[in-house]
Amino acid sequence: MSLDTLSFRPATLADTDAVVALVESAYRGDSGRRGWTTEADILDGRRTGADEIHEVLATPLSMILLAEIEQAGGPRLLACAHICVEDGAGYFGMFSVDPTLQNGGIGKRVLAEAERIVRDQWQTPAMRMTVINVREELIQYYVRRGYLRTGRFKPFPYGDARFGLPKRDDLSFEVLEKAL
Repeated sequence: MSLDTLSFRPATLADTDAVVALVESAYRGDSGRRGWTTEADILDGRRTGADEIHEVLATPLSMILLAEIEQAGGPRLLACAHICVEDGAGYFGMFSVDPTLQNGGIGKRVLAEAERIVRDQWQTPAMRMTVINVREELIQYYVRRGYLRTGRFKPFPYGDARFGLPKRDDLSFEVLEKAL
């Protein structure tokens, strides 16, 4: 597959089912184990749902960025990410790449496009994200792309099934940030 034909667009309500399926496949269950972004060993339950997608799409300065490739029969969704403006900076989350296509450069392209939108279209000076503290390999992926560990942590929302069902009691979110 050539990434030369990778295209980006904001999701619409019509994309809800496809986005939920992609996010769930990247983070939960056996399908997620095919890639390296799975959280299946630390969380059960859902990663996202139609309610969250609809809320994101209804919020100003918020979008789900889709990465697609044109194939016979129409476009194929390869990756997505939620980006928004939050507390004076861009926020990057819900980053998902089809587990069968991870480590092929798609993620780098999505992250770069998200940063471009936040910097150029939304005129924000930095991008922030939160990563589950025990996901050191994922944190290092972002560090290699210029994100800094801020030393700030946010509590994991234990008891809120919308964020998954934890298998451990030591989870929190580490805040990473990059000047754009």
